[in-house]
Amino acid sequence: MEPGTETAVRRAEPAGSGTGFDAWKALQKATDKKRADLIADIVGHPEGAPSVEELDYMNPRLSDDSIRRHLKTLGNVGVVQLLEFEPGERTGGFPYQFFELSVEARELFDRNGLFPEEAWKRQYRSVEKTPRIRDIEAMPRPARNDE
Repeated sequence: MEPGTETAVRRAEPAGSGTGFDAWKALQKATDKKRADLIADIVGHPEGAPSVEELDYMNPRLSDDSIRRHLKTLGNVGVVQLLEFEPGERTGGFPYQFFELSVEARELFDRNGLFPEEAWKRQYRSVEKTPRIRDIEAMPRPARNDE
């Protein structure tokens, strides 16, 4: 299958989404330095939904396992959510999972002046990318439920 011809078939909701969004817990987890750096990269990403490989490139001091643990922590408090193509939909070694901010987290951050989108987009654009990372940035993301 050619990149860009996949059909998004699945979207995982933030953990705990049925119990409501706890702004205090979200802020506690989001303000940890390493997690805040990941959130800034999510906000700054051209599509607003980077893969672990892109986050790994932007955060060379963190291992991909560490990035995944931080994303899981942020997911558990409803700050990030997973966008995912069905396994097997991606070929050629391209990612099939991407992470974006939840609507609740974006609203919380906006109310508190955290992670201003335009500033982080400028910062993200200023980082020189490898051809591989530029290709991943340009690839389509799974459709969101609200699209």
